[in-house]
Amino acid sequence: MENPEANTELSKERQIMRAMRKTLTSIVRDTAPRDGNASPLCTDTVENIRMCLGLISAREAELAEVLGLTRNERPHYSDEVQSTQAMQFLAPDHKLN
Repeated sequence: MENPEANTELSKERQIMRAMRKTLTSIVRDTAPRDGNASPLCTDTVENIRMCLGLISAREAELAEVLGLTRNERPHYSDEVQSTQAMQFLAPDHKLN
């Protein structure tokens, strides 16, 4: 029997991981060197951000597995043509052999 409280905690942790990942990637994007300027971040800081993003990604994968979610979640438009179609199979009316 599943513990709904544990799932709530895991979902909350998943939200935290997502927020941390988005924050770190925004910082990297905002501080990216432009027009030949040097990066304002030192090499150690860049490596630490890279390490944090790797840990976040690994934990997100663990949480997705525990919660039974796929890692292929992608946004789509409601009028987007689906690349797959579900087929319904009906049992034959009579025995084949």
